[in-house]
Amino acid sequence: MSFQPPSAFELEIARRYDQEHARVCLQPHTPGLVERLRYWREERLVRNALKVAGEPGLILDVACGVGRYWPVLAGHANRVILATDPSQDILDHARTHHPQSLFKRVKTFQSSAFAIGLSENAVDCIFCMQVFQHLTTRELRLAMLGEFHRVSRDTVIVAVHLDGRFQGQHCDGEGVATRSLPGKAEVENEIRQAGFSLLNQQDFLPGCARMRVYVLGKAS
Repeated sequence: MSFQPPSAFELEIARRYDQEHARVCLQPHTPGLVERLRYWREERLVRNALKVAGEPGLILDVACGVGRYWPVLAGHANRVILATDPSQDILDHARTHHPQSLFKRVKTFQSSAFAIGLSENAVDCIFCMQVFQHLTTRELRLAMLGEFHRVSRDTVIVAVHLDGRFQGQHCDGEGVATRSLPGKAEVENEIRQAGFSLLNQQDFLPGCARMRVYVLGKAS
């Protein structure tokens, strides 16, 4: 695997993530009910998406952070997990969050999500739950989707923050209302333009499409 340096955009996102994660690590606490429900819902979305994707055997977790979803991805006994992040420091820190038995299933490497250090059609599925949500321009989203299309031979699972207005209502929370969010039609047009078909979509909260998980199929 050749090293592909991260973009300035990714380095800034990684810096913010590192700062927030360091704060959480320094102030450990027992997750409250709302946090536990959020984790449960996210894990259910991921499991459902993996089923739609055909339970891929070789998966690449892009912008993985400390491996929040690795225990879920490792739920399939025969699955091999590759994981990449723009920050080598956070990849090193991830080892403090998971048992060694899990790391036998995960191979990490530092890389940009816009220029992944893998060959064409290298993995069955690309999994991206974090960085794509922060892309605020069409050009950045198309660039990343294009790289996903190059590296995945079959499917992509990606989470997107969409404009949360639904039937005249706006879904606030977690600061997403402070930045411009794309609409559903805009994102789905970009997905098709990048060469993918829409296999499945799930909203974090039904009826409020602030966060949506898409399963994409690579068009032949």
